Amino acid sequence: MKSVTVKTEFKEYDIDLRKGFSNLSDTIKKSGVKGKKICVITDSNIEKIYGEMIKIAISDYFDEVYIKSFTAGEKSKNLETVSDMYKFLLDNHFDRKSVIAGFGGGVAGDMAGFVASTYMRGIDFVQIPTSLLAQVDSSVGGKVGVDFCGTKNIVGAFYQPSFVYINTETLDTLPEREFSAGMAEVIKYGIILSDDFYNFIWDNKEKIKERDKDIMSEIIAKCCEYKAYVVSNDEKEQGMRAILNYGHTIGHAIETLKEFQLIHGECVGIGMVSAMKIGVDRGEVSQKDLDKLKELLSYFDIPVSTDGLNIDDVYNQMFLDKKVSDSKINFVLTKGIGKAYVTSDISKDEIINAISYVLK
Repeated sequence: MKSVTVKTEFKEYDIDLRKGFSNLSDTIKKSGVKGKKICVITDSNIEKIYGEMIKIAISDYFDEVYIKSFTAGEKSKNLETVSDMYKFLLDNHFDRKSVIAGFGGGVAGDMAGFVASTYMRGIDFVQIPTSLLAQVDSSVGGKVGVDFCGTKNIVGAFYQPSFVYINTETLDTLPEREFSAGMAEVIKYGIILSDDFYNFIWDNKEKIKERDKDIMSEIIAKCCEYKAYVVSNDEKEQGMRAILNYGHTIGHAIETLKEFQLIHGECVGIGMVSAMKIGVDRGEVSQKDLDKLKELLSYFDIPVSTDGLNIDDVYNQMFLDKKVSDSKINFVLTKGIGKAYVTSDISKDEIINAISYVLK
């Protein structure tokens, strides 16, 4: 299988793609993690399926292995859950040499990283993502955090892991809805960075839907390469990395206002449709490209619109986003497929039209 290296200003680490957990101890040793006590932070669903398996896989290296789970779902991603994790670590005498692992989907990884970045001013942290979305996106790059007062990821930090270990076989147990949500992030890479990759997704969509192991391994590896390239050039989102937020501006607002009834990837899908609608209105993207995007998203059962929301509410919610600077929204748009750019030069009318386009 494959390894991809992420190089940031202060840290270099590997993303190892493997089948199974049998090579996890080798990845740990290679990473230079020195602590012998680890807390695996995971959700209640992943603990039931993989709890014992992960414990066995890392017991070869760690003298003490603890598993701390939380109720699965975005609604657990808050400071109350984090506080409970701090207490667990203190009660079990975790110190500065201890290690925290984020094991599961994006929620587990984001929270585990945030806990690691703040507990005792920062302890070693590793990512072991099990969902497609986490494997291709959220586990790589060091963005960690929690939701607060109904706003997504508003409390957080940049905190790079010591390694990312991707067992591609965990996709076998991933619910269909979660797989579809992950595909939204996969499609995003094609739209913002590579028309060749976008066409590859189109050409292999049947095999992808069947979760063909070779195709999925290739897709995950390619997405990790894209993410590693962007993060290595712009760790803290001062420039290029912002393009990874394509579909996330309106998407995050919808996700919050729907009170997480729609999961993250679904909202990103809707957000990408709205962003491309702006591109069409500007004459930078063809209507055919927008129609094809909607067709591809729909093929993977990713929604392209939603109901029950007010246009003004979505617009106002956007201004609570981290991407707002000097009361201006930084929007990611594209010129065709594969060429993304960031702009704050966008009118209210353009945004309102884009929101209206995805609200039933």
